[in-house]
Amino acid sequence: MLIDDNNIDCFIANRIIVNSNLTDLVSMQNSAVDALSYLQKVAESEFDFPDLIFLDIAMPMMDGFAFLNEIIKFKPVVEGNCVVVMLTSSGNDKDIDKAKTYSYVKDYFVKPLTLEMLARLM
Repeated sequence: MLIDDNNIDCFIANRIIVNSNLTDLVSMQNSAVDALSYLQKVAESEFDFPDLIFLDIAMPMMDGFAFLNEIIKFKPVVEGNCVVVMLTSSGNDKDIDKAKTYSYVKDYFVKPLTLEMLARLM
């Protein structure tokens, strides 16, 4: 899953992910609120719950950190079957350090996403 309010960043990240053969389908959500709503719907079926979520920080209504505080309520995250990778334009050390405090955040990437970044995840 890709959560980002910037359509250009979503397009670029989606193309990189699909071209990497990591997956054939990327669920894209334009806000953290929409993403939580989607995850609530699929939470019943762990098959549909994403294994990996790319998350932006700066978004309206709910930022990435507020999303991180909510996603821990879902069973696949609690059990370690879903991880989050921060994919953001912020290279701010405070944001990086804050992201590291969440055990289910696997990595922190500064946009744009590249094949080299994806290789670090495999």
